[in-house]
Amino acid sequence: MDQRPSLRERKRAKARHDIVAAAYALFTERGYAQVTVADIAERAEVGRTTFFRHFGDKQEVVFAGEQELLDELRARYEPMPVAKAPDLGTALELLRGVVLSICAESVSDPAHYRLRERLIAQNAELADRGARKLAALAELAGEILRGLGAEPRTAVLAPLLARACFQAGRELAGHDPAALIPQVTAAFDSLAGQVGRPG
Repeated sequence: MDQRPSLRERKRAKARHDIVAAAYALFTERGYAQVTVADIAERAEVGRTTFFRHFGDKQEVVFAGEQELLDELRARYEPMPVAKAPDLGTALELLRGVVLSICAESVSDPAHYRLRERLIAQNAELADRGARKLAALAELAGEILRGLGAEPRTAVLAPLLARACFQAGRELAGHDPAALIPQVTAAFDSLAGQVGRPG
């Protein structure tokens, strides 16, 4: 059976890619606030309807790919069989792998990563949207852990701790893509030394 995407799927993917590329080029040239959806659509050579078929608004272009990532994580981890329910340490190790995969994907294009981080740092509305995206990811992680049989405390605490490790690593890395993974890893390592210690 042929697993290649259909012509329609390839056209949709190309249009989405072109919209993202056009948006980032315009953000670089003019600054985020000076770019409109109409500007992006014109540069990408698509209509406004096509733009809105792919993205709800201009902010969503900055976070392109995040919904696909959430869907991929859900598909990868939800059906995973486990011998026993994860405790906090096991849950954190599972989430470490997830977070580091996200980091690797984020920095796969260093120039894009630097620009995206700069845009988020300079725009309160993007920072707010980014925080909501992280909250959605933590919520998904909690759902997955509950599905694996984790206790409620573990299903709440592990995603929040993983999110804190990501945010600490991201802040310490600044806009340097080469520093993101080492900083996030160091944050998880620091936490791993504390988990399971008697209080």
